[in-house]
Amino acid sequence: MTTIQNWLRNGWSEFRYRSGELCCEEVPLSAIAREIGTPFYAYSSKTVREAFLSYKQGFGDRRHLIAYAIKANENISIARLLAELGAGADIVSVGQLYRAQVAGIPGNKMMYSGVGKTDREIRAALEAGILFFNVESAEELARIEELAEEVHIRAGIAIRINPDVDPKTHPYISTGMREHKFGVEIEAALDLYRRAAKKEWLEVRGIQCHIGSQITDSSPHREALARVLEVREKLGREGIETRYLDVGGGLGIRYSEENPPAPSEFVKGLMDVAGNLDLTWVIEPGRSIVGNAGALVCQVLYRKDHGGKRYTIVDAGMNDLIRPAIYDAFHPILPVNQAEDPTQLSPTEVVGPICESTDQFAWDRMLPAFAQRDLMAVLAAGAYGSAMSSNYNAKPLCPEVLVEGASWRVIRRRQTIEELIALEREYLAP
Repeated sequence: MTTIQNWLRNGWSEFRYRSGELCCEEVPLSAIAREIGTPFYAYSSKTVREAFLSYKQGFGDRRHLIAYAIKANENISIARLLAELGAGADIVSVGQLYRAQVAGIPGNKMMYSGVGKTDREIRAALEAGILFFNVESAEELARIEELAEEVHIRAGIAIRINPDVDPKTHPYISTGMREHKFGVEIEAALDLYRRAAKKEWLEVRGIQCHIGSQITDSSPHREALARVLEVREKLGREGIETRYLDVGGGLGIRYSEENPPAPSEFVKGLMDVAGNLDLTWVIEPGRSIVGNAGALVCQVLYRKDHGGKRYTIVDAGMNDLIRPAIYDAFHPILPVNQAEDPTQLSPTEVVGPICESTDQFAWDRMLPAFAQRDLMAVLAAGAYGSAMSSNYNAKPLCPEVLVEGASWRVIRRRQTIEELIALEREYLAP
């Protein structure tokens, strides 16, 4: 079992102890809790910037677009921070399109992904002037063409290649194998490109591949890229040009013992596979930008011994952070006030208030003793934390704060009980 000492020695972004208190950058998490209560998410702006700039460093002077995968963390202030650094956006819904626009990301820096694009979504993306759709089926391509002609806007397209490569990650977040719903098999993709190249209202702009998420070994990405480049070469011989090479996202982060490459090294490894091709690189990172930038801070409500186990019950639940419940995901957990003797650990189940047996953040985890009202930080929660949260059990969405050095600000306030029922109240029978 990884110890707290190892967690701190390895480091998780800008979360560290200062004078015995866990801080995000220079701000004690306890100070934020005193003002806005718990639970809440805290994000380090420095970590977000450094991750983005590491990708940028990897590309050097090569033409590129770093398109942030908004699904990882949809907060507009996070997206705006990245937009100011020059980021584009990988989007999968009209809501994400709107969020990206409000954040200041122009349409010509957006890619629209996803297997189930609706007419409304396609029209909105065309009107926003997105760079291209990542197309996932023959029927989708045909529908994009029809709607492009209807609104008289030429649609940029890339076909998402399914390279049938095992990404060696959790099966629920693997997307690049033959049995998955994503992408188009190579032979079928060649045929779709031939069709698209002949259509007046379609413009072939790129080729795309995305094989999964939380991938910490670069070899599957390189293998997938090699297969995509073979397709690109075949297209070139037929006179079909793909100016953008979209390698997707999926680079993992450290939750426990993982040792992923730095974004810059990851990018350099991909470029080594491609050589000096004359194209624009596109990459769609999400988790590796925001994952280690965030923590969910909660308070201990109760403790009890039951069924031979010690339970520590906190005020955050699977409605706030669902990854452990659905993926059995590991998140580091630290006391906000540093334990007097961090080597004195005992097994505990960290559970939330939701009426589900899977409402749990840790199973039999070796942790220091927590007392009632102690604060706890669940780390590496910046990606797929708040973005996957819900109102289950009629729990309001918790606040989010962004830390910049010694200052912080709320970037989403706590949802009120009245807001929780606002969409239903007008339909109440008299």
